[in-house]
Amino acid sequence: MSTRGEADPRYSIVVPVFNEEESLLELGRRLTAALDELDGASEVLLVDDGSTDATPVLLAELERRDDRFRAVRLSRNFGHQVAITAGLDAARGAAIVVMDGDLQHPPEVIHRLVERWEDGYDVVYAVAEEHEQATWFKRRSAELFYRLISRVAKVDMPLGAGDFRLIDRRVRDAFTSMRERHRYVRGMFAWIGFRQTGVTYRSPARFGGRSKYTLSAMTRLAADALFSFSQEPLMLVLKVGLAVSALSFLFGLATLASKLAGAYNVPGYVTIVVALAFLGGIQLVVLGFMGQYTARIFEEVKRRPLYIVDDGGRVASGEAESSVPELVGRRA
Repeated sequence: MSTRGEADPRYSIVVPVFNEEESLLELGRRLTAALDELDGASEVLLVDDGSTDATPVLLAELERRDDRFRAVRLSRNFGHQVAITAGLDAARGAAIVVMDGDLQHPPEVIHRLVERWEDGYDVVYAVAEEHEQATWFKRRSAELFYRLISRVAKVDMPLGAGDFRLIDRRVRDAFTSMRERHRYVRGMFAWIGFRQTGVTYRSPARFGGRSKYTLSAMTRLAADALFSFSQEPLMLVLKVGLAVSALSFLFGLATLASKLAGAYNVPGYVTIVVALAFLGGIQLVVLGFMGQYTARIFEEVKRRPLYIVDDGGRVASGEAESSVPELVGRRA
């Protein structure tokens, strides 16, 4: 079944990959079986996010074996969230599935996502019931993070839902009109809205290799989610500043009352040092929050493309679109 000559395959599968040589061929085998069960033409977009192992060679082998597979090669490593964006920009299907390439997002779940899409839902996200390799700390911190973001960002981010999801074409068109540099894709889909539902699945262990989401990478992703979807950090430091000002005013009144009553004592050295250190710390926190927002403004105004595609003899870039695409559904 070929889709390269077709204008609009019914299904697109977007898979960002980075140094996945150990799992790539197995991923291709299981994806092929999943595609054969679908009720329409399909394509698989494997976005190579600057891999340095044998991944590019294996991608070429998958393209040779099955012309439904197509590699999108980025010029360097731009990050997981940008790689997803590059795949969505290139996707042509009426329904687009986003999934990781480490097989913790089982291809066998795709048909369940499609069933809910055919029921009329625009976004069908997959919720992991159990993660075989997740530690207690990772599970609890993820749960706390989702609850925090849902509270401060004022958008509904389902607990346990990651990037594994199916979206309708019109949701994809709305998503590609959003070109911010610091991207939190699952939060962007939650913000877009439309009719959304979830399906549960069991997340298996990685087929091979190591997770690319280290603690520092997850911290950066959490920061992108917080600062991209909420102004609460600024409101928090404003409230703290007002509280400290109120306490200082009350302390001043108490000192004045003590002096008028004849019980005035010169404050001790330790009290002064502690107070100055506390106020200085608050000031640094305020400056840090303001710096984060300012840095994001700086990144946006430079207007650099989100990514660059190295397509052999030519180079393409993921530049911002000149106009918002027309939101037309293609479920029929």
